Amino acid sequence: MQTVLSGSRPTGLFHLGNYFGAIANYVKMQDDFDNCYFFIADYHSFTTHTDPLVLPQHVKRAMATYLACGLDPNKASVYVQSDVPEIPELYLLLAMFANKGELEKCTTFKEKARQKGQTLNAGLLTYPVLMAADILVHRAHKVPVGKDQMQHLEMARNFAQRFNHHYDTDFLVLPEAFSYTEELIKILSLDGTGSKMSKSDNNVNNAVFLTDTDEAILKKLKKATADAGPQEPNAQKSDAVQGLFNLMQLVSKPETLAEFEAAYNDCSIRYGDLKVQLGKDMVDYVGPIRDKIAELESKPSYLKEVAAAGAETARKSGRETLDGVREIMGINYFA
Repeated sequence: MQTVLSGSRPTGLFHLGNYFGAIANYVKMQDDFDNCYFFIADYHSFTTHTDPLVLPQHVKRAMATYLACGLDPNKASVYVQSDVPEIPELYLLLAMFANKGELEKCTTFKEKARQKGQTLNAGLLTYPVLMAADILVHRAHKVPVGKDQMQHLEMARNFAQRFNHHYDTDFLVLPEAFSYTEELIKILSLDGTGSKMSKSDNNVNNAVFLTDTDEAILKKLKKATADAGPQEPNAQKSDAVQGLFNLMQLVSKPETLAEFEAAYNDCSIRYGDLKVQLGKDMVDYVGPIRDKIAELESKPSYLKEVAAAGAETARKSGRETLDGVREIMGINYFA
């Protein structure tokens, strides 16, 4: 039986990058794998987002978004990280197998260290250890991760290997990266810079969020950065234009995409027409998801029920792993 696991931090509104890069794959995985765990990583959010008034809203929105996008509580365990106390306990034990030097060399930690005004707390330093606990607590075989998380996954494998080697066991599974496609989907910002859409970007016009109104979507696409147009047939697309075509590939009909590709290649394309068509197709795609999110948010008791059921399943799995780890480590003094 193959176990898969993934999660997202509840640090803001979910956008198209989150959907196509992660959640859409979660939905597919729940039909392709035996055991699926998808969680809301609220503990991870405390390294950068600590507002106690905002966090509950984000967690509830994240749960509603997961379900609105197609996650089925009958097929997968959908839970909130902090509802599973086995995770922080395993995090503590795994910290004994993590070296200070390797944590300081972690790319994401070094990036944070370079930012002005950033408080370098222990949570930031040991972020990879908590991520390892998220994965290893269910002894997950496959973890869908982006390129920016590959180093963290490799560290989780290292911690598991050290534990297994130290205690001469194979109890902890060594997780592997997983993707349905060879090339990870990258949804570019609408500002034409070549950067990814981001939940934390202060300019909300650079991303299409799953809760955007039809009017907001149309307006954002209309203002999206393009370029002066192709100067010769079959020219290479700029980042700005490639980003628009990437979106069209995901939400428009194949014949629509083919029509605009041909127009670009023969230099007859009008970006205004492309943006109008893309806006209409985007509205048709995002609208049903947005409406479903709103419907689910109006049912807080149901969201609570799903979270509780998911936590119960996750705790059972986590308890089995933690009991095994404690037994192997000798933490069973008066049995």
